[in-house]
Amino acid sequence: MSDRPFVVSLPSPELRDAIGPDVEGVKFVLWDLRDAPPAPTIDLVVPPYLGRTRFANLADVKVRLIQSQSIGYDGVREVLPAHMVYANAASVHETSTAELALALVLASQRGIADFVRAQGEGRWAQSFYPSLADRTVLLVGYGGVGRAIEARLAGFEVRLVRVARSERTDDAGTVFATSQLATLVPEADVVIVAVPLDESTTALVDDTFLSAMRDGSLFVNVSRGAVADTDALVRHAAAGRLRLALDVTDPEPLPAGHPLFALDNVIISPHVGGASSAMLPRMARLVREQIGRLQRGDEPLNVVIRT
Repeated sequence: MSDRPFVVSLPSPELRDAIGPDVEGVKFVLWDLRDAPPAPTIDLVVPPYLGRTRFANLADVKVRLIQSQSIGYDGVREVLPAHMVYANAASVHETSTAELALALVLASQRGIADFVRAQGEGRWAQSFYPSLADRTVLLVGYGGVGRAIEARLAGFEVRLVRVARSERTDDAGTVFATSQLATLVPEADVVIVAVPLDESTTALVDDTFLSAMRDGSLFVNVSRGAVADTDALVRHAAAGRLRLALDVTDPEPLPAGHPLFALDNVIISPHVGGASSAMLPRMARLVREQIGRLQRGDEPLNVVIRT
């Protein structure tokens, strides 16, 4: 049996504190992957949460697992060194992202942004807005985030239509295939997109998709900005035909003066779906679970890439 300690690199002292002191046989080191590696062998590497990670510094390190702090992993395979195992952070962000999706829907449906603008101007702006109740909501993407959104919509008395890559049935009925979107989109009052970004979903929401949406309906994106064609979004929103609520954009961040910022029928949050108080303890719990699995020789959770 090796006398070498089980080494875990973490990007911040906050995550180390959240993991807690009682992790037997583990040596924790702080490393954000920007500088030279702190050891030639690191059993578990946790990169920083925000920004493009510099994976090149892993090229000469023996690593058993890279544990991302994000659910999405688009573009990661292309920059990972060879012989790496990469896990995403499924179980960490779904709840918070679903909360924000619902908040964006409610804010747009009930005119919250208009009320806030009026308050800032000292105006009493009483008006009539559409309910969420009795609306048809099309949920495109039925992974962890999609299922969390479904759970939070359960009490809002909506007609929910669910879409995934392929058709299937469950206790709640049919989950339709993305190939059926052309017939499903025109029926929706609210479209929520929560798909991973890959070749099949890049520009999934294009001019044809948006043109099929009902006049006055709402498009919500909590996945990745490149899932939607930004020029098409601007055209339809600027014409006043559609409302938008976007946690993600393309490009990201939006440059100052971008036309989406100027439209009153658009709500933009700065890619903060998972950025809540729920993240740190859930991330700490996942890291502890992965440590235990690696120490026992078990397969780690959430492996999405092997290079």
